[in-house]
Amino acid sequence: MPRRRYRNHLPTRPTWRCAACGIAWPCSAAKLRLLGEYRRDRLALTIYLATLQAEASAQLAEVDPARLTERFLSWTRARG
Repeated sequence: MPRRRYRNHLPTRPTWRCAACGIAWPCSAAKLRLLGEYRRDRLALTIYLATLQAEASAQLAEVDPARLTERFLSWTRARG
């Protein structure tokens, strides 16, 4: 059986789509990976994603900023 080539679920610029699956980044796989990487520092994850959101906002001027906030940051909140 052929091995599947692993592709990282990273953003492509300037479209901000996932390099692996093509959907709007961060895709579900990217979110899971980021939550795992930042599991002990949710604040650092939020700062990192806010920085990327600012970059995306400049490149995706036609997208409502509130939608970008939802897309990049809303899912990072700790569940209680």
